[in-house]
Amino acid sequence: MNKLFYGDNLTIMRRMISESVDLIYLDPPFNSNRSYNLLYKNTTGLPIPEQIEAFCDTWEFDYEKSEIAYEIPNIMQEYGIQKDVVQFWYYLVLALKSSNPRLLAYLVYMTIRLIEMHRILKPSGSIYLHCDPTASHYLKIIMDSIFGYENFRNEIAWCYKSRPQSKRYFGKKHDIILFYSKTNNYYFDWQSVVRPLSETTIKKYRLLDNEGRKYRLQGRGITGSPIRSAKDVDTKWEETNPELVVRDYLDEKIGVALEDWWIIDIINQSSKERLGYPTQKPLALLDIIIKASTKENDIVFDPFCGCGTTIEAAIMNQRQWIGCDIAIHSIKLIQNTRLKKYALNENSDYVIEGIPQSTEQAQYLFEQDPFQFQYWAVEKTGGFCSNKKTADKGIDGRIYFETEKSLNSMVLSVKGGNVKPSDIRDLRGVLERESSTELAGFICLKEPTKAMIQEADAAGFYEYQGVKYPRIQILTIQDIFDGKRWYCPSVVKTVRKDKGQAYLAL
Repeated sequence: MNKLFYGDNLTIMRRMISESVDLIYLDPPFNSNRSYNLLYKNTTGLPIPEQIEAFCDTWEFDYEKSEIAYEIPNIMQEYGIQKDVVQFWYYLVLALKSSNPRLLAYLVYMTIRLIEMHRILKPSGSIYLHCDPTASHYLKIIMDSIFGYENFRNEIAWCYKSRPQSKRYFGKKHDIILFYSKTNNYYFDWQSVVRPLSETTIKKYRLLDNEGRKYRLQGRGITGSPIRSAKDVDTKWEETNPELVVRDYLDEKIGVALEDWWIIDIINQSSKERLGYPTQKPLALLDIIIKASTKENDIVFDPFCGCGTTIEAAIMNQRQWIGCDIAIHSIKLIQNTRLKKYALNENSDYVIEGIPQSTEQAQYLFEQDPFQFQYWAVEKTGGFCSNKKTADKGIDGRIYFETEKSLNSMVLSVKGGNVKPSDIRDLRGVLERESSTELAGFICLKEPTKAMIQEADAAGFYEYQGVKYPRIQILTIQDIFDGKRWYCPSVVKTVRKDKGQAYLAL
């Protein structure tokens, strides 16, 4: 069964069976905060100003990532990775911790996931890692460590046509894709992705045999003499030197084998494929990868599936697929565009896992992954997430609304466990500290106590254009399933120039 997972791909991969997928393609965002906010803006129309993007920063080298960084050597040893490689990781952490902590945070994030990808990949499988040029050389070292440098196959340059030039450096016109196999016994079908012969080449096949087949002549040559080119060989020379001539038939030509650089244009504003997703990749790119490295009905896995290009390419080529994304906007975008396009029905053609459909399922999500529960609750009520797992001061997300003078926000706090009046008092503190924050919302699994409701009422009202809005509002998960939402000024939606995806109901 084809599956679409909503959640952290690390949590999901740890539940997957070892050696269960044939191909992994991943395009992890180097700056996830920027990608998430652009996705949020493009799929909902809600304005996310640049100064607020710094609010959530996945690539901060915080305490959590520091703990993982020093745990990775133990995990590497458990997976049988060579000791000298483990030692190299230790020194890499020391070198980057002070010089480039953001890059180290990214490498920690990626390494722990690449180890799991190696585990779930079949011995005959392959992995294609689409990476940012500022980190590709570091990731290649990590890939060599996990998959083995002997299983490195290609550094593919995806070259695109339209990209503005720079006056400070050479114009950036390509991305890097690292191609590795799990073992030396991997599946690869180069004939499925050959380029067609050029018109110039086809015109060279101007001769016809008795059966009407087009061919051209080439000289075999003899010892001590040069091989004659097709240009020099004619039918008269063939008649007088039959033993030195070979007929090169057009219908026997498969095509031209692909090199490690592919010219495929990017998804621009006028592209018919455009869905408004900030890092969307063209179908043609994934079509090559899937055809070359899988057979029909093989399983393709994309742990950062975004707007679902990999999934559609898998569907086009009759492959099974598994997609995963941490943003509920991505899941709904894929469902309402890619899957709808092929008239695929949920539960019969595919399943979606990880999105709660009841309070009981929300409780289960909280018990399995508290942070993903927070993401879901914030997005379910129309907000965008902090993405921070520590030191968030009780702020898990925000909703923005525009007034006549400025852009204001409603902060959101999510609690899946026990709740108490001090949680509401903390929100009142946020309202007092932040001048651009006028409202606060509290989301909880359990029913709020009478004292909590009194604390919320004591915060008073925010008045705008003659309408009074409670400054602190409380919604339970059951309230959300019952259709209740925040009471706040209307959120201004931007006009989409590309006429792309509008607001997605969650």
